[in-house]
Amino acid sequence: MNIDFKGMNVVVAGGSRGIGRSIALAFSAAGANVSICARGAEALRAAEQDLRAGSVGTVHSAACDLADGDAIKAYIDAAASALGGIDILVNNASAFGRSDDEAGWAASIGVDLMAPVRASYASLPFLEKRGGAIVHIAALAGLRPSVRTPPYGAIKAAIIQYTKTQAAQLAAKKIRVNCVAPGPIYFKGGTWDVNRREKPEIYQHVLARCPFGRMGTPEEVANVALFLASDAASWVTGQTIAVDGALA
Repeated sequence: MNIDFKGMNVVVAGGSRGIGRSIALAFSAAGANVSICARGAEALRAAEQDLRAGSVGTVHSAACDLADGDAIKAYIDAAASALGGIDILVNNASAFGRSDDEAGWAASIGVDLMAPVRASYASLPFLEKRGGAIVHIAALAGLRPSVRTPPYGAIKAAIIQYTKTQAAQLAAKKIRVNCVAPGPIYFKGGTWDVNRREKPEIYQHVLARCPFGRMGTPEEVANVALFLASDAASWVTGQTIAVDGALA
């Protein structure tokens, strides 16, 4: 199946590392104009360089604190200006609020929930012009109990529900909304890489439960995100696809 995004404008909120970076690179490789944002300037610059190295389209990046509503609106407007509009929005950012306390819940609500809501609002005037797609990145934790990370799991569950609601709201505007729920995804510097080094008992416990004998890769999540945003999924909306190697 040939998925071609030539001439399409894609915004990846939270696109400097891991899954977001792989999604941005995959869209770029498929011909899209791509804008990414993140809070960390160093990782953002590195991701932008990687995008420019293989891109045939426009590349744009900007630092953005995705916990800040005004900053999100400014970034989305700048991205639309740089790319010439927005056809696809990918909401990938996460604060990884793990602790079951005020700080953990505030982090998860501020970034994992409100950033997708705010980015969607800001992007809607652009998406409405030609129809389009929104892809939220949730997590397997949103589909089952999350004892070690209650805020993270609960807010990812909220995004899965919001996906269904948004899909129903925006169908008349020819905008599709879907969600990807990754299981354990390993990449250098990521959560599972840190756990492998610092909490090996947790890493080995989860790895042992993966039926394929390994964790997933960011590229495997990116492939599903591209499918959901493409015309190949033109009659798919309101859905959440787990990318978890049968772990669920």
